Amino acid sequence: MTIPARATRPVGRLRYLLTLSRPRFWLYLAGPVVVGVAYGAETTAALFTPVTVGLFAYFLIPANVFLYGVNDVFDADIDAGNPKKDEREARWRGDPLVAVVIAASALAGVAVFAVAPPAAWPYLLGFFALGLQYSAPPLRFKTTPFLDSVSNGLYILPGAAAYATVAGAHPPLAAVAGAWLWTMGMHTFSAIPDIDPDREAGIRTTATYLGERRTLAYCLACWLAAAAVFALVDGRIGALLVAYPLLVFGIYRSEVDVERAYWWYPVVNTAVGALLTLGALWRLVYA
Repeated sequence: MTIPARATRPVGRLRYLLTLSRPRFWLYLAGPVVVGVAYGAETTAALFTPVTVGLFAYFLIPANVFLYGVNDVFDADIDAGNPKKDEREARWRGDPLVAVVIAASALAGVAVFAVAPPAAWPYLLGFFALGLQYSAPPLRFKTTPFLDSVSNGLYILPGAAAYATVAGAHPPLAAVAGAWLWTMGMHTFSAIPDIDPDREAGIRTTATYLGERRTLAYCLACWLAAAAVFALVDGRIGALLVAYPLLVFGIYRSEVDVERAYWWYPVVNTAVGALLTLGALWRLVYA
């Protein structure tokens, strides 16, 4: 692949890296860190420390460069026919310097292990292992129906690591399970717009296997289960998570194009995350 001359200039590379890192989805990794810190803290002083700020900073940008960079490298052939890459995302150009930045973003994760306590290490290790093997051989989970969905629990692991870092203990098992189920629904919903390009490229995913209608039913089931499991932690959290099955049911009934609805979710997820965080802060200040 020939790299356009303007893309090799510093500004061009920075612009490309920014697009590659999916700014609309930055909070999908950094947001769980905020929630994890808020629920793990016992005092307001524990919210903002060098370690918590460092975790947020790493999972805001470098971790996204790593995660989506690896994805784009190994999906170069598939993405050639994906219309999402024409406007909102970017196709892999094979730029060696960008590849170095992606590798450096992964290696920067070593610093995260250095500052986090051992209780957080299993979650950090899980994030990097799943983040790599979701897209890269030999496992390449994204090409196996249902494993692609299950492996996307990687998105909540930064939050679990943040909780363990602040609290010095593991997060409640029900909270991890509920969040994992939520990510399974979110990932599979996001795969619906890719059904046709993935089928044309010969890629098998949960969405290509089930088809659009049954994939929506799968997402509904994941999000209902997530709400039920979160209710074991706190009934108010479970009630808040009911918004997801209600929304997907409304999308199905109204026949809204899923490709259009998909781009609503960064706003929806940010709003739900903000409400969860405010609930934790209320506990700290007024409990």
